[in-house]
Amino acid sequence: MRPAAPRRWDEIELGDIATEADVPLAKLRGLFPSKLAMLGGLTRIVDDAVLAGRSDDLAAEPVRERMFDLVMRRLDALAPYKAGLRKIAPVIRRDPLAMAALNRGAVNSWRYMLASAGIATEDALGGLRVQGAVLLMARVSEVWLDDDEPELSRTMARLDRELKTAGAIMARVEDVHRLTAPLRGLARALCSGKRPRVRRRERSDEGLRREGEDFAPAI
Repeated sequence: MRPAAPRRWDEIELGDIATEADVPLAKLRGLFPSKLAMLGGLTRIVDDAVLAGRSDDLAAEPVRERMFDLVMRRLDALAPYKAGLRKIAPVIRRDPLAMAALNRGAVNSWRYMLASAGIATEDALGGLRVQGAVLLMARVSEVWLDDDEPELSRTMARLDRELKTAGAIMARVEDVHRLTAPLRGLARALCSGKRPRVRRRERSDEGLRREGEDFAPAI
């Protein structure tokens, strides 16, 4: 990340990185097949730092408080690389393929981040929560990269707004998901070729039998 601070990301060659890291180019190739893979390696370093510092102190707090703490701890772990990321981010944003590749890595990363905060990721809405967290982090990071105040007041204000918006959206989504549960069950039954079960009152044949008459139940 050191060469990224004074130079544009697309001007840095693989040989420059190998020289800076003091490793042969062949060894660098064995570690990382591309510069994007190196950013993925940075993501794993940050993941490890955040997961190692997790605490159960906030386990009983609302989801919003847990997310606030999680994002701020992640930004703290990214702080040593801020100068380089400030130069890298604008180049990456102009490359849709790079953005898609990094998003896949970010989804994997945030699945573990949310799990560390006790937030469900494997239920029916888990994928939406994970992708929402990725987008939230991206929007907050835009402010964080230009926020040089020690207190990060602008960053925290942006994070607070994004969490309010995300909370309102997820509340509506969860309401719709709950209200449409019967329809989803009916759709699954129809798609499987099974008729929905209808409960009917069972009646005794003996109660319908009249003296002197034969009784045949209707088909």
